[in-house]
Amino acid sequence: MAKKSKREYVWLECTECSSRNYRTNISFAEGVPKLKLKKFCRKERKHTVHKIRRK
Repeated sequence: MAKKSKREYVWLECTECSSRNYRTNISFAEGVPKLKLKKFCRKERKHTVHKIRRK
């Protein structure tokens, strides 16, 4: 039997316009990480801070 993965897919949501632009998988082995990344938002047309949002 295969081992259950401790990785989960999450969306990265822009903090300014609330659009979910990126999808990535992260490890939830030690709980929910507080991840903030500066990524490009197509709606705002500039680099903004993105946070984790689950679907």
